[in-house]
Amino acid sequence: MLSKIRETANFILEQSKTEARIGIILGTGLGGLVQEINIKSTLEYDAIPNFPTSTVEGHHGRLIFGTIGGKEVVAMQGRFHYYEGYSMQELTFPVRVMKCIGIDTLLVSNASGGLNPDFVVGDVMIIDDHINMFGNNPLMGKNYDELGPRFPDMSQCYSKDLIDRAFSIAQRHNITLKRGVYVGTSGPTFETPAEYKMFRILGADVVGMSTVPEVIVARHMNMTCFGVSIVTDSGVPGEIVEVSHKEVQEVAAKAEPTMTLVIKELVGPYSFLCNVQYINPSCPGKGDFLFQRNWHAQYK
Repeated sequence: MLSKIRETANFILEQSKTEARIGIILGTGLGGLVQEINIKSTLEYDAIPNFPTSTVEGHHGRLIFGTIGGKEVVAMQGRFHYYEGYSMQELTFPVRVMKCIGIDTLLVSNASGGLNPDFVVGDVMIIDDHINMFGNNPLMGKNYDELGPRFPDMSQCYSKDLIDRAFSIAQRHNITLKRGVYVGTSGPTFETPAEYKMFRILGADVVGMSTVPEVIVARHMNMTCFGVSIVTDSGVPGEIVEVSHKEVQEVAAKAEPTMTLVIKELVGPYSFLCNVQYINPSCPGKGDFLFQRNWHAQYK
């Protein structure tokens, strides 16, 4: 795994010359944030060594390198899902690579079904915790100490500081944000009424088919995480109707301006504190330098 991560990271750095510290994963129907990125270059997933390729409608499948509000970012326009047949390690591989190229803050977005009766379709919810109902975990198997500890803490997966900043942004613009717990499932089926009811009893506010594995891996590597979810359909008893992937995309697109505003302003003024400066003189290239700088400085 380590050699593949290194190979992919070095390729991306050679092609993009990025020095970004902020990574963004765009979910179903949420690719419009790309309009706010001053794009410098892009890489198609199928051109990147060892990278999976997205098979889901609405997930374009490219890495975007550019700036938002003057801050360099790397954005995944299209993510990978467990239901596509990828292993947990494969679908979270891009997060590993992001860390290796210098990303230390990860912003994730998704579309979800609402479980909380106080939520309505079109609401935007800031994720403050999650429940893993995938029946699997991306950290199962051999642990690589270079990546993170065998038993990582998950008591604060989502940055309280970034959550507070998001609500301050919403208040300034007089927009309403919800806050709650996201439960992740394997999919690809939408939930039954009984499953919706069970997840609500467990304490979840929304349900979706992504995000949790990515955040687990990011936190394993000590990355700062922020998550936002657009409620695209309702799982509240009495409100459940048949839903299609196309309808999910359409609702996500309508609610996207709110999500885009929050992320755009969150990225612009946010001062990232991680300033690792560790140089290994034996590293021959920029990719190897970043690999050493970000990992060895943390785990040496």
